[in-house]
Amino acid sequence: METSELLKKVRKVEIKTRGLSNQLFSGEYHTAFKGKGMTFSEVREYQPGDDIRSIDWNVSARFNNTYIKVFEEEREMTVMLLVDISASGEFGTQKQLKHELITELCAVLAFSAIQNNDKIGVIFFTDKIEKFIPPKKGKSHILRIIRDLIEFKPEHKKTNIKLALRYLTNVIKKRSIAFVISDFIDNNDFIDALKIANKKHDLVALRIFDKREMELPDMGLVKFMDSETGALVWIDSSVKDVRAHFYASAKKRAASLKEMFNKCGVDSAEINTAESYIKPLMNLFKRR
Repeated sequence: METSELLKKVRKVEIKTRGLSNQLFSGEYHTAFKGKGMTFSEVREYQPGDDIRSIDWNVSARFNNTYIKVFEEEREMTVMLLVDISASGEFGTQKQLKHELITELCAVLAFSAIQNNDKIGVIFFTDKIEKFIPPKKGKSHILRIIRDLIEFKPEHKKTNIKLALRYLTNVIKKRSIAFVISDFIDNNDFIDALKIANKKHDLVALRIFDKREMELPDMGLVKFMDSETGALVWIDSSVKDVRAHFYASAKKRAASLKEMFNKCGVDSAEINTAESYIKPLMNLFKRR
């Protein structure tokens, strides 16, 4: 991709997602993802109703009056985006490809993070760690992330979520808010890695899906290819039972994922390529 074309795409994503972040998400983000610690702010005179446990006895004795210590929430956090860039992200039959939707989601979350003075970092993964961008602040840092989301070409095609979660646990020492953004099409068992990572960090799962991964239209005899493995299979979509089985299998898999997230204590949201991501994100923030 030429530099001028890339810059246009970055700018387009920035304008759309920064506006959404400013208008819709900043307050909800602040409420949903709070700092864990409390930091000392000031000393002031005691007022009726104040907690006596906050009295600063040294200052009170020095000034012959009662003073209390005031603490405020420690706001600065680290936000990590675990971004699935496997080959299945290049699928999309509705408004946009899954990869394009993931790019916008990451940009919205990144702009929301810096508005709250948080650091933002990214782990790009397939079935290997493709790239790690350490957490930093600032607009130029976010534009670099957006550029890589648009331009970066992974070496591998398959998916290994367990690997990405283990990498997060090992590399990010300080507790962080970690968004795992993926279609979660992964044949590997990652429930143990999910539990371990969620004990150390505050994990949030965003499952991206396309309508045609859930519902098979009547198109007659069709050849399908698995974009991650290259495997080919013929399916007769004109048979009603075939379409019903396809739908039932997809629903079962989605329900199984949701049950796993609940069991592990991981907040989650499902985002469809055919619909706006505003409502699912807002609902997620409000639930927290």
